[in-house]
This record gives sequence, structure tokens and C-alpha cells, in this order.
Amino acid sequence: MNISKGQYQKMAKEASPKSKSLKDIFSAFAIGGLICTLGEFLLNFYGSLGFDKTSAGAWTSITLVFLSALLTGLGLYEKIAKRAGAGTLVPITGFANAVVSPALEFKAEGFILGLGAKIFIISGPVILYGVTASVIYGLIYYFFLK
Repeated sequence: MNISKGQYQKMAKEASPKSKSLKDIFSAFAIGGLICTLGEFLLNFYGSLGFDKTSAGAWTSITLVFLSALLTGLGLYEKIAKRAGAGTLVPITGFANAVVSPALEFKAEGFILGLGAKIFIISGPVILYGVTASVIYGLIYYFFLK
């Protein structure tokens, strides 16, 4: 079957779902804002328990990662993410979800070849390029900006 580039673009446009950008943007902003509000609440809560700012921040991160992993395991995080889009992917909760999801998907293959080999399949590149970028920035800072 030979089709022209124009025909292919027309077919692709017809098959693509219509974007509801304004609604999607609002949902991402609202859910992302709720996650950040929860983070601020937890930060203040841990601070009221007597933790210093650094410790309260660490416990806030731990709590958000735990809740994200729990919601992912219960199958709820995906439902929230379908509505919120990038609002759930950008914060630390999205990173926790990116680690837990492959672990759940490949757990049937065992701890070594399933869980151990696939747990960082999504988040691995983020870690790799994040560390690489920080090393490059550190070298630039050390040699040129110091």
C-alpha cells in the first residue's frame, strides 16, 4: 500500500484524539498544586512535632514517596495521573511512581530478573542524565566560575 505524505498526515490527524488543552492544563495545575499543598502541610506538621527544617523536609519527602508508592501499588495513582497528567509526573511523587510501576509489572518474573532488572527501567535514564548533568555543571563551576 503506497500512500502519499499528505494522505498519511490526514489519516494520522483523524485517528489522533482531540486535545482538550485548557482542561488538561487546569487539571495538571490543580492536582500538582494539591500535591504541593500536601507537601507544605506535611512540612509544617513535622515542624510542629519539633523537627528542624532539614529533618522535616526529609520526612516530608519520605512520606510523599511512600504515599505515591502505596497509591501505585493499589492502582490509584494511574487513575489520578490520567486526569492530572503532568501534575502528577513532575513532583517527587511522579519519580516514586516511575520506580514502583515497573517493579509491579515485572514482579512475576522473580526478584532478580523481574524486580531487580526492571525496577529502574523508566527512572534509570533520569538518574543517569541527572547525575551526568550535575557532574558537568560542577566541573564548569569549578574550573570557570570559581
